[in-house]
Amino acid sequence: MSNRWSINITPAERVARVAIGSLAAIAGVFLLGSAASTLVVVLELLLVLAGLDLVVTGALGHCPLYGRLGHVPASLKGRTS
Repeated sequence: MSNRWSINITPAERVARVAIGSLAAIAGVFLLGSAASTLVVVLELLLVLAGLDLVVTGALGHCPLYGRLGHVPASLKGRTS
C-alpha cells in the first residue's frame, strides 16, 4: 500500500489554487495589522488559513475533499500518478 497521495487536481487548477491562496494569505496578514475587534481578527485568521490550505493543496496536487468524494477530473482519469 502506497503512502503517497494520488494527484486529483489538474495542472491549471493547481496553479490557480497556489495563486489565489497566496493572495488570500497575504491579504489576510496585511489586514490583521488594522484589525479592530476580536471578530475581525478571527475572520482574517480564517482567510489566512483558507489561503494556506489552497496553497498546500495546489502544491501537492491532492485535494482531500476531492479524494473523499471520489472526484477525479476527466483530464486525469486513467493516469496512474
